[in-house]
Amino acid sequence: MCERKNMFPEEFNPTFLFAWKGRKTGEREEYHVYDYLKLVFVISGRGLYRIEGKIYELTEGDVLILNPGVRHHAMPAEEGASPCVEFYIGANDFHVRDLPPNCLPVPAEGYVLHTEGDLRQRLERICAAMEAENAVYRRGRYYMMKSYLIQILLLLIREQYESEELRQGFAFESVNRKYVVEKIMDYFEEHYGEKISLDQIAENMYLSPYYISKIFKSETGEAPIRHLIDIRLSRAKELLENGWGGSIKEVAATVGYDDAYHFSKLFKKKYGISPLGVKQGKEAPDRDAPEQREEEDGQ
Repeated sequence: MCERKNMFPEEFNPTFLFAWKGRKTGEREEYHVYDYLKLVFVISGRGLYRIEGKIYELTEGDVLILNPGVRHHAMPAEEGASPCVEFYIGANDFHVRDLPPNCLPVPAEGYVLHTEGDLRQRLERICAAMEAENAVYRRGRYYMMKSYLIQILLLLIREQYESEELRQGFAFESVNRKYVVEKIMDYFEEHYGEKISLDQIAENMYLSPYYISKIFKSETGEAPIRHLIDIRLSRAKELLENGWGGSIKEVAATVGYDDAYHFSKLFKKKYGISPLGVKQGKEAPDRDAPEQREEEDGQ
């Protein structure tokens, strides 16, 4: 297990070579190869590449992984199509376990990694930061660019290895799973009154949101957001039962809800009574008791 989690047989200290954004309008007539890793992140448009004899189509958000020695060349876009805007990154002097030097894992279906959601947004932000840093010559520019490079490499490695591990049913040891879930539950207990997102928690714990949701539900039987809602509503009920002097809107804000109506709807669904009803000292109806017919109520 430890060996599997340690993907780097030695210190991970890649050399940053270059980064630049370009608009691909032409075609290189011949195959060419590099002796370093080249990454191509598609910012917009659509591009075509011939790689080792096969044509690949790239669209916005795709990452083309060109390991050393991979023969490739760009092809012209279809007539009338918008030129493809791409961000290029070069790196070498690193080693990932079970792969040749300067190589990243590639998807089973080819050299193109399709990204979406949080991963895509993070790659877009990092590429934008690299472009901005590259435009000026401030002190430490190389090391700043290298730090961005390391982030991109690690994101791409995690995306592929974690996705493969989930498909194969791979999981951390039970004790580690329980530790992760306990940390999340502790965080909810301490910060339920604040804005909380699963993406933020996942980033802080260096795990994917999907993986966190999966192990949380497997350990507790409920989704993380459901557990957080239960904590918030329970705290709100305690406040109201203990003589809360403020408005329902204020108690909603205290437990993390900007929308008092949404809060009241969730509260009534859980407890069978509105927050105002609890504040006024009313008791929740007996859900097990049979409902009387409307005509009888009117007698």
